[in-house]
Amino acid sequence: MIILGIESSCDETGVALYDSEKGLLGAALHSQIDMHKLYGGVVPELASRDHIRRIIPLLDQVLSEANISKKDIDAVAVTEGPGLAGALLVGTSVGYAIGLALNIPVIGVHHMEGHLYSCLLAGEDLKFPFIALLVSGGHTQIMKVASPGKYELLGETLDDAVGEAFDKTAQALGECYPGGPAVSRFAEQGTPGAINLPRPLLHADNLDFSFSGLKTAVMNTIRLAEDPSAQSFKNDLARAFVDSVTEVLVKKTVKALKKTGYKSLVVAGGVSANKQLREGLIKACKKIGVKVYFPPLALCTDNGAMIAAAAASHLQNIKTLPKEGFSIKPKWQLEGFQ
Repeated sequence: MIILGIESSCDETGVALYDSEKGLLGAALHSQIDMHKLYGGVVPELASRDHIRRIIPLLDQVLSEANISKKDIDAVAVTEGPGLAGALLVGTSVGYAIGLALNIPVIGVHHMEGHLYSCLLAGEDLKFPFIALLVSGGHTQIMKVASPGKYELLGETLDDAVGEAFDKTAQALGECYPGGPAVSRFAEQGTPGAINLPRPLLHADNLDFSFSGLKTAVMNTIRLAEDPSAQSFKNDLARAFVDSVTEVLVKKTVKALKKTGYKSLVVAGGVSANKQLREGLIKACKKIGVKVYFPPLALCTDNGAMIAAAAASHLQNIKTLPKEGFSIKPKWQLEGFQ
């Protein structure tokens, strides 16, 4: 079955074609980073308008790349939520219109479930059950995944998502949005232990996270520094920040693995591309005999391929387009979402 995947929940317009037997046939992605960085973050109205401009040309590009026609598509998968309401409306309206025009099934996909299945795009043979660490600009969660569609939330952030903390730290260091790559790059040149930052909730008897206090500690460290503009200081502070985040994420994830006894870990979301986090998780999981799965670096951020792959795991649940139309779910919990 060939599935057309459409993603437009925030600031990336993604379209892809996925064959349930052959894998990814083609994918196209447009990032709005250059537009939003002028404002220091995502502007919802601008995001929606840009999705409208990009989505059809991207669809044509993918069809040409895969060398198939629209009539070859068997089903459409589109992000139904969570995300920005206006942005979600663009993808869902186009997706359901295609479904109506071609008289093929349409399935609304949970955005975070798409990230869960993104590692399959690397050709990995992932087997259930597993623990999932979902880390992005809007989410920081540890999920227990028993089987497709059966998800249990074990822990999540109580305030800022880890990706947001990366962005705010980068801005404090004088870097543009998005800040993750810059902070990681600075950290590689920093000296471990040169600056000490707190490890929020590291020893708490739960699997929850908190990053607002860490963000405040970064701001205070900059305010008290003798020369906050010095590159060596920026490098050391970035290293301290990344080390703090990595230690907390790794310890909490390992705790979840030991608690459940699961031997597989999926790490997904934009922050899963972070080099230090990958290294920390691989090292820690090797000690306890756990295999770690990451999505391809190019597919860590939002994309249509992961949405199509997630839909492929629910082929038996794909139904025809409801007569009453479609819906979006800007606020949609992954746990018990079906």
